[in-house]
Amino acid sequence: MQETAVMEEESKILSSVENGVGRLIFNNPQRRNAMSLEMWETTSRTLEAFDQNPEVRVIVLSGAGGKAFVSGADISKFESERASVEQTLHYNEVTAETSRVLQGTAKPTIAMIKGFCMGGGLAISLCCDMRYCTPESVFGLPAAKLGVGYGFEGIRRLLEITSPSYAREICFTGKRYSAEEALHTCSSSTGLLPNPKSNNSWMKPPPPLQKTLLSPSVP
Repeated sequence: MQETAVMEEESKILSSVENGVGRLIFNNPQRRNAMSLEMWETTSRTLEAFDQNPEVRVIVLSGAGGKAFVSGADISKFESERASVEQTLHYNEVTAETSRVLQGTAKPTIAMIKGFCMGGGLAISLCCDMRYCTPESVFGLPAAKLGVGYGFEGIRRLLEITSPSYAREICFTGKRYSAEEALHTCSSSTGLLPNPKSNNSWMKPPPPLQKTLLSPSVP
């Protein structure tokens, strides 16, 4: 029974390698791709495999179901995964390791965002080199409303993408931002890039960018 549960959790992270692109898909659409502990661990292993695979030239992350990139942590798992201080510390270590692996990979990383990108989802996107989103995307850090804190490294990455004033507003208020509002919080054009496509092709980086990143001349 336990083995079956583990397999089900692992299936919530899908991966593939095709034409130089390593794709990782958060596949928990029933919960808007909310992340469990096992999903975080599988994400780390998948990213490490991509990093070590010479066939992978670029890594693209996206969410299944079309309604969310990642909506945050799976609250339904809190009782089993974060009930004690020890469990919470372990959970934080696992999520921090995922962020380190994602930000430390030698391959370019792209977050293709459609729908909710909240909490842990926003943290994941901040670790990527580039973030593209559709107009209906929604961003936020609801920690202020949940009594949950974020680590220093995550806040530092948020500060690098936005500004001190916007980072405070995002953290202190727990406000939700539309794609247009989120774009305005970014300190440079590399913070968040609009991708107006709303059909299945929205999951692919813009053709000129994809061509450049997959070019043999790129180290």
